[in-house]
Amino acid sequence: MNSKLRVLITGFGPFPGAPYNPTQPLVARLLRLRRPAFSDVELSGHIFPVAYRAVDRELPEMLTKHRPQALLMFGLASRTPYVRIETRARNAVTTLWPDADQTRVHKGSIAGGADAMMFGPHTARLLRAAIGTGVDARASRDAGSYLCNYLSWRAIEATCGDNGPRLAAFVHVPPLARDAAQQRKGAPYRVTLEQLVDAGEAMLLELVRVTRKATDAS
Repeated sequence: MNSKLRVLITGFGPFPGAPYNPTQPLVARLLRLRRPAFSDVELSGHIFPVAYRAVDRELPEMLTKHRPQALLMFGLASRTPYVRIETRARNAVTTLWPDADQTRVHKGSIAGGADAMMFGPHTARLLRAAIGTGVDARASRDAGSYLCNYLSWRAIEATCGDNGPRLAAFVHVPPLARDAAQQRKGAPYRVTLEQLVDAGEAMLLELVRVTRKATDAS
C-alpha cells in the first residue's frame, strides 16, 4: 500500500477579465518541486475551468482519482495586491456575473444552512509560513462570491465526508509583476512568479506537516 501523504494542488484557468491566470504556472511549478521534505509526499495537480458545473463535476472526480489527504487550492484575486489566505467560505454566490461558460446563477446562496464554513486553525500556520518567505500575505475572511469561494465551500464540504481530505486550504494570489517597472518604488505591490512559488512551497510544506499530524492522531 502506498504510504505517501497525498496532496492535491489546484488552480484555475482564465476567466472574463483575466486572460492570464498565474495559478496555472504556480501549480505547475509546485508539482515539479524535488525536495527531501517531499520524498514521502505524492503531489497531484488540477486546473479547474472557471465554471460552476466544472467544479461540481471535476472536484469529486479528482478526489476519487487521487484520494488526497490534503487539498491546497489557489485562485486569482485580480484587485488585491497581496497574498490572501482564506479562513472561511461564505454561503454566497454572485448572481451578477456569469462564469466562463456564461452560466449565471439565479440564487444567491450555495446551500441551505450555515452562513459560512471555516477551513480550520491550520490556516494561521500557512499564513505564518507564507510571511516567512518575505511575501506580503494576510488572512482573509471573504473569499468573494465567485468561483474561488464556490470551490472553497465544496472543498470544505468534502473534508466533512468520511472519505474526503482531512484538510483543505484556499489561497488567493495577486496579478503577477510582468516586468521590473511594475516593481519600482511607489508602484502598487505585485509579486513575481518566483515569489509566489517560494510562498507556495512554504505553505505546502506546512500543510504537509499539519496533515500528517492530523492523520497520525486519528
